[in-house]
Amino acid sequence: MARRIQILPDAVANQIAAGEVVERPASVVKELVENALDARAARVEVSLEGGGKRRIRVADDGVGMGREDALLCLDRHATSKIVEANDLRTVRTFGFRGEALPSIAAVSRMRLESREEDEEVGTRVAAEGGRISSVDDHPRRRGTTVEVGSLFFNAPARSKFLKSVSAETRASSEALITLALAHPTVGFLLTSDGRPLLDAPAARNVAERVAQLWPGSETGTLIPVGHQESGIAVEGLVQRPDAARPGLRRSHLFVNGRPFRSTAVLRAAERGYRTTIAHGVRPWIFLYLGVPAGEVDVNVHPAKAEVRFRDPAAVEAVVERAIRLALEGELSAATFDDPAASAPMLVREAPTPVRPPSDRESQMALFAAGVPTDAAADGAGDLHAVLGEGVPRARLFQVLRTYIFAETRDGLIIVDQHSAHERILFERLMRAFAAGGQESQRLLFPLTLRLTAAECDQVRELAGLLARSGFEVEDFGTDTVIVHATPNPHPYFDAERAFREMIRELTEGSELLRSARNQHERIAKTFACKSAIKAGQALSHHEMEELFDQLFATDLPHHDVHGRPTIVRLSAGELERRFGRAT
Repeated sequence: MARRIQILPDAVANQIAAGEVVERPASVVKELVENALDARAARVEVSLEGGGKRRIRVADDGVGMGREDALLCLDRHATSKIVEANDLRTVRTFGFRGEALPSIAAVSRMRLESREEDEEVGTRVAAEGGRISSVDDHPRRRGTTVEVGSLFFNAPARSKFLKSVSAETRASSEALITLALAHPTVGFLLTSDGRPLLDAPAARNVAERVAQLWPGSETGTLIPVGHQESGIAVEGLVQRPDAARPGLRRSHLFVNGRPFRSTAVLRAAERGYRTTIAHGVRPWIFLYLGVPAGEVDVNVHPAKAEVRFRDPAAVEAVVERAIRLALEGELSAATFDDPAASAPMLVREAPTPVRPPSDRESQMALFAAGVPTDAAADGAGDLHAVLGEGVPRARLFQVLRTYIFAETRDGLIIVDQHSAHERILFERLMRAFAAGGQESQRLLFPLTLRLTAAECDQVRELAGLLARSGFEVEDFGTDTVIVHATPNPHPYFDAERAFREMIRELTEGSELLRSARNQHERIAKTFACKSAIKAGQALSHHEMEELFDQLFATDLPHHDVHGRPTIVRLSAGELERRFGRAT
C-alpha cells in the first residue's frame, strides 16, 4: 500500500503558517514594526499604498543584519531571540517564534534591505511567494527596510476577505498606535498613499506619547496610576471619573512591555471605578503591568496578542486596587481648569510604583491658611481634626445654600453638599454592614405607611438588610407597614420621605442601582441618595466643618455614588490664565 502521509514542502508549510500570522495588512505592519523595535530602532517609518494591499514599507534605524542573517531570517523558526525552550519563560522581545518574516514572504512579493554598523555594504534580498529570487549588495545606512508588495497575490481566497482601503488603513494605524504606546521613546511615522497619518517623535514618557496620538482635551483628563503589590507592578494613566463618557473609549494593556488583550483585566480596572462612575460609562485606560519572570506565558498564540498569567486572580486584584488608589487622590477630582491648557500627568519610564497619597493627613494638607472666622463665637470648633495637627483654619463659606467653597494652597475647591454627604453615608453604611449594622433611633410616634403591593413585597424581602440599615419595620397587612425606628444621619433628616423613596427605587429600579454588585450596595446607594442633606439646605459653619471632616475621612472623597463629582477644583494657575495674569 502506498504511503499516504507526506511531508509538506516548505512553501506550503509557510502558507499555512501565514494563515495564522498574516490575517491582513495590519498583521504585516505589526510584525515588521515589532522586529524593528526588537532591533533597538530609535525611529520607525511605515508607508502604505492601497491600505497595504498594494504595498507596505517599514524602515528602521536599528542594528541591522549581515548577509548571512538576512538570508536566514526568511527560514521558518529562524530567530535571534531565544535558543532553548526555557528562554520562553523570560523572553522580553516582541518576536521569538521565527515565523513572521517567512510567513509574510510566503504570501507576497518581498524585498528586504539591511546593513550592520561594521559592514561596508548592505544586502538586498528579493523573494516571491516564499522563494528567494535574488541576493545583491546594496549600499544603505545601518538598519533594515522591508517592502511587502502584492499581499496575498498567490492566495486569492484570502485576498477577497480584505476590507476597504480605508478600513485596512485604519487597522494598520491602530496596530502602530499600540506599539507606539509600548515604546514611547521611539519615533514613529505613518503615511498612506503619500499622506501623513501619524507623526509621533520620540517622547519622554507615556503621557507625552498619549498627548501626541490624541491631541485635545481628553488627554488632560488622565491621572497617573502607580501601585506595587506581591511582586506585581501596575502603572499608567486612567481617566478622571467626571470626564469619562459612554461609548467608544481608548484602552491599552501591556505586560512587561508587551501589548496584550484581556477582557478580565479590563473588567478588573472597571471594578476599580466602582461607585465613582455611572453605569455604562467607559473611561480611558492605559495600564502597564510588570510581573516576575515565569509568572506570564506569552507563547499562547502566533499573533502574540494573548498572554496567560500563572495567577490571573492575583493580577486582577492588584489592577483593581491600583485604580482604586489612584481615584482616592486629589488629582481624580473634577476641575474647572482647561484640560487642553494643562499638560497630562507625567509617568516616568521605569519607576518604582508608589501608592498615591490617600491617607487623611495628605488629603487635607492641601488647605491654605485662612483668617479666623466668627465660627468660634457660635461654638464651632476649628478644622485641626480635619486638616491635621498644625495646619491652620481654612476659610469655608456656603453659596446658593448648595455649594461650599474652601481656599486651598493652590487655588480653591467647591464642594456639592448633597453629593459629598452621599459619599459619607454610603461608605458609613457599607462599613456598618461589615460590622453588623447601623445604629437606629426609636420613634416616639411610629410611622404607619401605606405602600403598593410590590413595595410591600420588597420590604418583606429586604427586612433583614433594612434592619441592619437602621430601619425597624413591621409588616402590618397587605399594603401597610409600620416603621418603629430609623437611622438619624443628620438633623434635617426626613425619615418618612427617605424610606418611601428608598423602597420605591428598590422596587422599580434605577440607573443608580444598575451598577451595584449586591443587595448591600444597592441598599447603601439608595439610602445615601435619599438620606443625604439636600441642595438648598442652609448649613452653619460648624456643620460645614463637620461635612468636610467626614468627607475627607472617606476612601473616595472626590466622587459621589452616582458617578458625579463631589468636589471641583480651580487652580491658582487657571485663575491667573483666565484673568490674563499667566506669563
